[in-house]
Amino acid sequence: MKRFLKHLTISGMLLAMAGTSGAAEPLVKPYETGKFSTPESKIDRLVFDALRKADIQPAMPCSDEVFIRRVFLDVAGTLPEAHEVRAFLKDRKSDKRARLIDSLLNRDESTDYATMKWCDLLRVKSEFPINLWPNAVQAYERWVRQAVRENLPYDRMARELLTSSGSNFRVPQVNFLRAVQGQGPQPVAAAAALTFMGSRIDSWPADRRAGLESMFSRLAFKPTAEWKEEIVCLDPSSFGPLDVVLPDGGKLRVAPGTDPRSAFADWLTAPGNWWFAKAAVNREWAWIFGRGIIHEADDIRPDNPPSIPGLLEYLEREFVQSGYDRRKLRRLILNSRVY
Repeated sequence: MKRFLKHLTISGMLLAMAGTSGAAEPLVKPYETGKFSTPESKIDRLVFDALRKADIQPAMPCSDEVFIRRVFLDVAGTLPEAHEVRAFLKDRKSDKRARLIDSLLNRDESTDYATMKWCDLLRVKSEFPINLWPNAVQAYERWVRQAVRENLPYDRMARELLTSSGSNFRVPQVNFLRAVQGQGPQPVAAAAALTFMGSRIDSWPADRRAGLESMFSRLAFKPTAEWKEEIVCLDPSSFGPLDVVLPDGGKLRVAPGTDPRSAFADWLTAPGNWWFAKAAVNREWAWIFGRGIIHEADDIRPDNPPSIPGLLEYLEREFVQSGYDRRKLRRLILNSRVY
């Protein structure tokens, strides 16, 4: 079995490296090195403690040659140029990996690569089965790219996607509500739960599923005279209070005249709501390592626990305390010895 891995996952590592504990083996040149180049972090303590308890010997730290290839592919989606490799290998400063990570996170290629991932998640697609059509897709993709480039806080990003109203050509965020197969509360609620909670509502209790669907029950989709343009807004014929059961089992009354989507966004992005931060952190970990701390990344449920609960809880806290800063979260993970 190879003693180096391109992606050092948690639960995947526990499976892949089972039975490798025992006497140390010779370093495999040029893929491994004998010591870590980065200081130990909280992530490392949590992961390596879990490995020790499982009697698993971790892989040796990767060499600089492996690291630069790995981090370029994971962050920028491309390979480094030859001159970049030579400069990195010649650099003798102890913080060179951290500096490379910072540099990559601010490059245009990183924006391009992250935008591609977010466009997949947010269903930015012109034709079947989403049928947003070119004008809407172009506006939607530009907004996603700007949000990635400017590092828009994730709670604000989610709120804008969930609560915006207007023309899908001129208010790009409303395309999130259209980028589903079919219009109506059920498909929109399912998309919202999958995207922002990493959960599939078909496994929820009926009252909670109905509660989330009711949050989107007052949406209206109105065509205009312009080809394929559509206005997303609240249905003016909907009146009265709305009593709902929240995804966590709590109850909420939405007052007359209040947009139920805003009430849902308030609940979703509240700092004490573990679901929102957990799903975001787990997805980011999966994008970097190829496997979530909870696997699959879009299947978070009580009977699918994280491989290392303390790790997920730590990253959740850091993410919330950072103001939902996705770039800080990535930097924290990439600078770990585990990576």
